[in-house]
Amino acid sequence: MSLINTQVKPFKATAYHNGEFVPVSEENLKGKWSVVVFYPADFTFVCPTELGDLADHYAEFQKLGVEIYGVSTDTHFTHKAWHDTSDTIAKIKYPLVGDPTGAITRNFEVMIEEEGLALRGTFVINPQGDIKLCEIHDNGIGRDAKELLRKVQAAQYVAAHPGEVCPAKWTPGAETLKPSLDLIGKI
Repeated sequence: MSLINTQVKPFKATAYHNGEFVPVSEENLKGKWSVVVFYPADFTFVCPTELGDLADHYAEFQKLGVEIYGVSTDTHFTHKAWHDTSDTIAKIKYPLVGDPTGAITRNFEVMIEEEGLALRGTFVINPQGDIKLCEIHDNGIGRDAKELLRKVQAAQYVAAHPGEVCPAKWTPGAETLKPSLDLIGKI
């Protein structure tokens, strides 16, 4: 069964954010748009490239009212140590959530049980706490923050404009579609 349009399941965790350890729960994902990005582990190879790319585009997400949460099965202590030793991770301004029990990772169905690590899962959550986008990658395939930003913009547009949909490669200001009998066979 797909997680699309389901509510985020309850969880409690601790994140490393702006030099502090802070509590995080499913309630933090409500009231605004959120992006939850799962990655396998701190101190690895593809992960810092992705998290750094998100950090480079964080201000653009913030302008859209979006908070990003990076999640791995590492502890919040490990997140701090990685932040303190990596120039790429040091530029991150969004919360890095520790999930050492794997509860959140299992809630989002991205746990690799035999490894105790997460797949590369990306989830866009609306202000009501509903999952609107779910992408899961093999761990060897990195993600692109610009493409994620475009998808968030599309999700926000569709939410604000019922009856309209965003076609492939849609960007803000481009034409959308209004599904109807008149469009069948004409696209």
